[in-house]
Amino acid sequence: MSKAVEIQQEVTIKFAGDSGDGMQLTGSLFTDNTALSGSDLATFPDFPAEIRAPQGTLAGVSGFQLHFGSREILTPGDECDVLVAMNAAALKANLQHLAPGSTIILNVDGFDKKNLRLAKYEEGENPLESSLLDGFEVIRMPVTKLTREALAQSELSTRDKDLCKNMFVLGFLYWRYNRKLDSTLDFLKQKFGRRPALLEANITALRAGYHYGDTIEAFTSRYEVKAAPLEKGAYRNIMGNEALVIGLIAAAQKAGLPLFYGSYPITPASDILHGLAAYKHFGVRTFQAEDEIAAICAAIGASYGGNLAVTGTSGPGMALKTEAMGLALMLELPLVICNVQRGGPSTGLPTKTEQSDLLQALYGRNGESPVPAIAASSPADCFWAAFEACRIALQHMTPVILLSDGYIANGAEPWKFPRAAELPSIEVRFRKARDNDEPFLPYERDERFVRPWALPGTKGLAHRIGGLEKEAGTGNVSYDPANHEFMVKARQAKVDKIADYIPEQELSIGPEKGEALFLGWGSTFGLVKSVVKDLLAEGYAVAHAHLRYLRPFPRNLGSLLQQYDKIIIPEINNGQLCQLIRSDFLRDVIPYNKIQGTPITKAELKGFARQVLGDSRPPVPQ
Repeated sequence: MSKAVEIQQEVTIKFAGDSGDGMQLTGSLFTDNTALSGSDLATFPDFPAEIRAPQGTLAGVSGFQLHFGSREILTPGDECDVLVAMNAAALKANLQHLAPGSTIILNVDGFDKKNLRLAKYEEGENPLESSLLDGFEVIRMPVTKLTREALAQSELSTRDKDLCKNMFVLGFLYWRYNRKLDSTLDFLKQKFGRRPALLEANITALRAGYHYGDTIEAFTSRYEVKAAPLEKGAYRNIMGNEALVIGLIAAAQKAGLPLFYGSYPITPASDILHGLAAYKHFGVRTFQAEDEIAAICAAIGASYGGNLAVTGTSGPGMALKTEAMGLALMLELPLVICNVQRGGPSTGLPTKTEQSDLLQALYGRNGESPVPAIAASSPADCFWAAFEACRIALQHMTPVILLSDGYIANGAEPWKFPRAAELPSIEVRFRKARDNDEPFLPYERDERFVRPWALPGTKGLAHRIGGLEKEAGTGNVSYDPANHEFMVKARQAKVDKIADYIPEQELSIGPEKGEALFLGWGSTFGLVKSVVKDLLAEGYAVAHAHLRYLRPFPRNLGSLLQQYDKIIIPEINNGQLCQLIRSDFLRDVIPYNKIQGTPITKAELKGFARQVLGDSRPPVPQ
């Protein structure tokens, strides 16, 4: 019997199971397929903290959430419309995130006595046999059993057959949402092309799941989400760390410099090292150091030798790199430090997201050590943020801190990528060799307070380097008190002067004057814009501005803040941007803070905003 196809405007799906169930891969493949369909989307992968958490336990649940639609999608969604639960723990961990009437696709083979016990259900309690799931559409599928039956003729072991059950579920969802299998078939052929038994098994499981929907009479409806009205252009689905990698390479190419990346593996920044290692043909050199200190020191050496030098880490690695950051600052060499933030302090929450390193980025070094800082706002924006961080570092001879976070790094969205010819050139000028006898002044400054970049070995440009204070102009070691104060203020003035070479702050949405300005930074962009969009539709006089440049601030930020009665700052920390705005602009601000390792939800922020704004909407004309 032919199944009817129902059109839906938007859908939020959560894939959840053991870390060994392949939920991240399943979610990624469904996301890629969704991007090819033309829908707008946003994702939120949620990893367990342990590398291999105990199977069947709540701590071991791995999730991947995808929100897609035929309209603009700004967040990965609050409540899920569909939950795929591969075992009892996955259901228990995610049931509270479902709205009544949502669909739950259950692998009933994951609800045996052992799985129920590991998920901490009481003895004799089984959610499949209770009223717990009343009010939901529940699709019960013996996924493990069906996968084994589909692979009955395969030469694989039972264990390897069970690893294909995620493909069965993926195939069923492709059927449910009226999708083609081509993109996933291409992926499987590329991944398992040299292992024919695994290739055949995965393809068989995928197709078996797809045909399962057609053959079971219980499923009377299929769904389809049309393409979104995105701006015309060439798009690709991209994750934050992937976009950051491409942004660094693009900046190196536009500057005409080789790219050096020194790093020590750390979650969630490791993929930057993995990604860059594949681009040797673009003049990229990657160095996996023995520790964080060696990684940044190698990058400083590469910068001294004329490379675009980058190092990457997360919060704990930033703490270890601080002394070397001070050295790069004292030398006044270009260096980009990527900090993909995670929950802290110490080891903290390695796989959970947080925005808690802002004050560390601005002040986490000894002495007066001003360093520019900029932040990416979304996965695709990591490209532009990385490109801009490189431009500032190279043109202003300074270390620059680029802030991302786990949510952005592992999330994905459609990216309208530019042509290489559309990217601006990054002008880099090395001081040329000298034949005269005049002394070279390595710390002589131009109109931007920027010193020259002198490559080692260039005739006539010999000069001292090191972490001791420099004498103005000559760069000789100086302990003179007045000189130290002058150099401290000169380095600060150089960073402050960058404000003249960055754009003024603009609004993303809303009136130029009103009752409240929502001021955000980093990964809260989509959330805040979505909330402000809804509040505007309800009649509130609110606007949204999102900061990319956190040091220095855009030169018009103070005047922009004065146009609004209230300043509301949502952050995934304990109010760090709030402290900066209060101290720099003497404005009272209203914080909204969440420090749970997860993004702020739309419902949370909208509810808070309505409390703050009260009944401030203009009366409806009678």
